[in-house]
Amino acid sequence: MDVTAIYPGTFDPITVGHIDVAERISGMFDHIVLAIARNPAKKPFFTLEERTDAAQQILKSLGNVKVVPFEGLLVNVAEEVGASVIVRGLRAVSDFDYEMQIAGMNRKLNDDIETVFIAASQENAFLSSSIVREIARHGGDISEFVHPLVLDAFKTKLR
Repeated sequence: MDVTAIYPGTFDPITVGHIDVAERISGMFDHIVLAIARNPAKKPFFTLEERTDAAQQILKSLGNVKVVPFEGLLVNVAEEVGASVIVRGLRAVSDFDYEMQIAGMNRKLNDDIETVFIAASQENAFLSSSIVREIARHGGDISEFVHPLVLDAFKTKLR
């Protein structure tokens, strides 16, 4: 069976936790679409183009991962790219409650698309893009939380 999975998020920025999930699922599914949401309501630090470019560069060694920007309903984008699976990473029980609501609604909108949850690796269970942004804004060291490309992008943008 040829299965395409979509891994959505704002990825603002893409962290080592996101990269870990992408690497792990690239071995589970035939095709992965890492879908980067525009989502202006979140007031992103990096532009959609910056986030997309960074993810493309960082994940280029994973031959079955394609990075695309999107806006609108995730199930619509999933249909457009031929995904039958939505992948969501979980760090804590609090993530599970929220993600179950979203998964239920996505299933209601399109019952041909399943949601699969991937537990964060133990070393990344505390990691979130918002925490990384906050540390970076206050001059803290984020080098162990992000790819060197993202670290450079922060340094450039915060100058």
